[in-house]
Amino acid sequence: MCAKGTELSERKKLILKALVEAHIEGGEPVGSKYITQNNLLSCSSATIRNEMAELEQMGYLVQPHTSAGRVPSEMGYRFYVDTLVEQYARTTHEVGQINQLLKAKMAEIDQILETASRLASSMTNYTGIAIKPKASSVTMSKFELVSMDENNFAMVMITSGGAVKTKKVKTTGTVREDDLRRLAELFNECLCGLSADMITLPIIMEMENVMGDSAFLVTPAVKCVYEVMSEIDGGTMRLSGINHLLKYPEYSDTQQLGQLLGTLESKDEILDLVSQAESDDINVLIGSESPVKVMNNSSLVFKPIKKHGKTIGVIGVLGPRRMNYKQVLQTIDEITGSISSMMDEEAPIKELSEKGEHHGGE
Repeated sequence: MCAKGTELSERKKLILKALVEAHIEGGEPVGSKYITQNNLLSCSSATIRNEMAELEQMGYLVQPHTSAGRVPSEMGYRFYVDTLVEQYARTTHEVGQINQLLKAKMAEIDQILETASRLASSMTNYTGIAIKPKASSVTMSKFELVSMDENNFAMVMITSGGAVKTKKVKTTGTVREDDLRRLAELFNECLCGLSADMITLPIIMEMENVMGDSAFLVTPAVKCVYEVMSEIDGGTMRLSGINHLLKYPEYSDTQQLGQLLGTLESKDEILDLVSQAESDDINVLIGSESPVKVMNNSSLVFKPIKKHGKTIGVIGVLGPRRMNYKQVLQTIDEITGSISSMMDEEAPIKELSEKGEHHGGE
């Protein structure tokens, strides 16, 4: 929140609101003449000019050039988002798009997040972001082993969060059905409820002792467990509408845009940022408020999606600092609300990372 907001008179608030929204729409510095000519306020141009000068002194506005108008500072945007933004009026078409998402009979959380990301991008003309955040610790609740041929078997692993993962395991010896049954019982007894750092060498060696002549099955199977835990712990991020960024002059510097796209591609910084967010409501990070340095010229708006108190996904939008916050806040709120309603009404949603995971893979 902006502590200095209490210093603003009602007239200053109206001028700041009019200037922010005019700059969001046009992208250019806004002067007092523009505000009076467009009937945004009823007071004189001289009065508006004096108020804008005071707003600049207070840190809410910035004058890029001596002869130009003014643009909002980060503090100005923050006060606008926290105090001045009004509810966005949905068109019938936009309401229909969101309702279509609500009615969709989709069973996998990844599909829902990806659809929501595309929807957020198309409705706002910014880049949509769908995130499955990093997990604090992944544990398994059940193991099932299925023979494929004499040297390969499939491991079906169900996490405590309900995600299902299937991995193909190659072995150096012959796989027998009886050995797989014993190994499954052993994994369910020894590894369920343990995070990756709790699966220690002594535990692995003890399982090898129990398996006797079939100890060769243990190590490659444990390796698959580690791999799955690492995949889930790492989180995933999918982007929609990256091309929208090219529409805004804020991203005309190809070097800065390249750095931003590189950060989005590597995803780690964004995943850390979202995973560490404390608010369950809409989060708005404006410019340098974000710890990700290459986003100093951008704003990130996102909201977690909760199920049984656990964050199972995040929907967000990335765009320039002068994004249409009124539209974006409403869009993100309604999309995440639709997903939450859908999850409450539908059968339990499977948390699968890839479409083909039921059939295993290397």
